[in-house]
Amino acid sequence: MSTFEQFNLPKSLEKAINDLGFTAPTPIQEKSFSVIASGRDMMGIAQTGTGKTFAYLLPLLKLYTFTPTHTPKIVILVPTRELVVQVVEEVEKLTKYMSVRTLGIYGGVNINTQKTNVYQGIDILVGTPGRVMDLALDNVIRFDETQKLVIDEFDEMLNLGFRIQLTSILAMMRPKRQNILFSATMTDEVDAILNDYFDFPEEVSLVPSGTPLEKIKQLKYKVPNFNTKINLLKNLLANDESMSRILIFINNKKFVDMVYDRIVEEFPEQFGVIHSNKSQNYRLTTMENFQQGVLRGIITTDVMARGLDISDITHVLNFDVSEVPEQYIHRIGRTGRADKDGIAISFIGPKEEDFFIESELLMNKEVDLEPIPEAVELSAVWRESEKVRQPVKMAMKKVTKGNAAFHEKSEKNKQVNLGGPGKTKPRKTKARNRGVERTRDKKRKDKGK
Repeated sequence: MSTFEQFNLPKSLEKAINDLGFTAPTPIQEKSFSVIASGRDMMGIAQTGTGKTFAYLLPLLKLYTFTPTHTPKIVILVPTRELVVQVVEEVEKLTKYMSVRTLGIYGGVNINTQKTNVYQGIDILVGTPGRVMDLALDNVIRFDETQKLVIDEFDEMLNLGFRIQLTSILAMMRPKRQNILFSATMTDEVDAILNDYFDFPEEVSLVPSGTPLEKIKQLKYKVPNFNTKINLLKNLLANDESMSRILIFINNKKFVDMVYDRIVEEFPEQFGVIHSNKSQNYRLTTMENFQQGVLRGIITTDVMARGLDISDITHVLNFDVSEVPEQYIHRIGRTGRADKDGIAISFIGPKEEDFFIESELLMNKEVDLEPIPEAVELSAVWRESEKVRQPVKMAMKKVTKGNAAFHEKSEKNKQVNLGGPGKTKPRKTKARNRGVERTRDKKRKDKGK
């Protein structure tokens, strides 16, 4: 069995790991360590929940040496605010016995406060691409002494539209640096960035993209409409006591609020809501309450699907089916972690069946279909967006000469317009300029006086 001793970590790191109770590295930590420690660029392919954060932090902190500076020596970019907070916490845990100044920056909070914190000096900077670029353009953050760049959940950053910010940050940095990138999937866009900005990166792959986690039991219900989904959700929450720590994923924030409003009366103070319209303080408080067991579950968009280390999730429920097959993998990967079993349940509407089939093809696995409990009312009320519109067929009448609806065109209407009389008939008179003629006549009249 592998242990952290093989990494030959300094005493300060060893002590921090022992405090955390970790005994053995995960496969991605074991595979990545020697590559990152060598100083080479690296591209890591691994799913959520595999220990990626420690996979890059351990070798980087082993190589870290303190020098007095106000610019970050290590920059870590992550796609969401919640991930910034989480990574900062992980860094602080590992650097408990080290002299390292860590700062997390993200949007949604006062930028002037963050500027002040930057001016006080930082060694490790963790941030979202948008806020890091904002502070870099203001010349608050400089990358003069940045030696290491980590980009985590890279494919998700591209999905969220951070490509321009990422390429701008990469262009601002000094060329001599080590680049470390982690992504759940390898796409053409990821490959393009690697070719443009990385120096012959070594690929470290844990599992093929789309491989389902064996510890997760997957179920699906075919549900006719939104209201029936609500009825089924209420039934499961009321009758299944094992659903004690649950994440409910919904495709857009409008429906997140709508689902919350529909279940809050029957399950008061049991659920929180997280999406991009909620304030940063609200989101962090909701996360903390969930972690501490104050809340039974969180209703959220895909902002929660990536990277967040939330312990002991018993159930992941897809109220909506994601249109991106890989996103289904990321969602259900929130449960079945740390050698614990988990359950993933999907509600599939008529318009979502094709999307779910794509997820099954990606996993090479057909998910078990469960019957809707008899106690669940099948609603006859359909939302406008759920109605399947029948294509309108235009009735074309065949027109024949003998048909009463057919009328022969008159000779007048048979004529073709060739562009006006000037185009078809020669002018009978010379072209005239009446303005010139008036001027000429006036001069003649004045001369005759």
